[in-house]
Amino acid sequence: MTAFVEHVEDYLRLRRSLGFKLEEHARLLRKFAAHIDVIGADCVTVDLAVDWAVEPNAPAGSVVPAMRLLVARGFARYMAGIDPRTEIPPTGLIRLRRNRRQPFIYTDEQVLALMERARTAIRQRLVAATYETLIGLLAATGMRISEAIKLDDADIDWAEAMLLVRESKFNKSRYLPVHHTTLDALERYVADRERLCPNRSDPSFFVSLRRRRLDACAAQMTFRRLCDGTGIGAEAASRSRVHDLRHTKAVKTLLGWYREGVDVHARVPSLSTYLGHYAGDLVKCQASRAQSRSPGSGRTREVCAAVGQNGTDSIPAWA
Repeated sequence: MTAFVEHVEDYLRLRRSLGFKLEEHARLLRKFAAHIDVIGADCVTVDLAVDWAVEPNAPAGSVVPAMRLLVARGFARYMAGIDPRTEIPPTGLIRLRRNRRQPFIYTDEQVLALMERARTAIRQRLVAATYETLIGLLAATGMRISEAIKLDDADIDWAEAMLLVRESKFNKSRYLPVHHTTLDALERYVADRERLCPNRSDPSFFVSLRRRRLDACAAQMTFRRLCDGTGIGAEAASRSRVHDLRHTKAVKTLLGWYREGVDVHARVPSLSTYLGHYAGDLVKCQASRAQSRSPGSGRTREVCAAVGQNGTDSIPAWA
């Protein structure tokens, strides 16, 4: 292990001890350390960091160079305390343009088509049941796919109709009240899973053909194939993604509130809490979109209940 690789690992350990996950930072910083070793540099300089940041052949408008420089700058600040020769790249050398991608909003019919495609097109019955139920759960709750994959059997409170999402984004955990039709669908999946995959040792709720927890990349690719197989999003300006089920949940909830004539902005914090946002900016963005379309603790459970039980259009197959 070279000196810069060791410094990167020390830096990551320090930041993670403060609560940061840094998964993408770790991937990029190890590449940065390898780049430093290849060129034989003995300290971090502004020119070195910028040259590495713009090295990939990224398309015009890509945020990749700016993100790479941002990561290198953080590491340079750390190294400045070790090696006084270190140069810290100033902010703004590469402008980070955050243009929000237009989400693809699924109709109920499209969600049902994806579930039907999973049930009929995937030959392995266990995998078919897993993806049919996974898609339905994501549509019904707006969970991140990483959160759904991390669910264990013990995280489902059948008596209270509640899911526990553990240590998700921002290291936050939260409770998700779910509709009784969603709970019924999860119970059916458990029955199928236990019949098709008995005596398993893995505690994960959703399992793969190998009787283990689903892999996030494999789940994304499977969803992509299901979209391609149904033609959903083929002609849309923005390609349909599994994460867009989350946007769809937000928009449908907000549309329902607008149609009911309630004070939507007063309820935005509840939706933000239910979806697990650190702040309500993204939800407020969806609120604007919905308006244009329309004519942890006990407190956490309370504010989530308004969304989980009353604020959504149910997926027809689960109603």
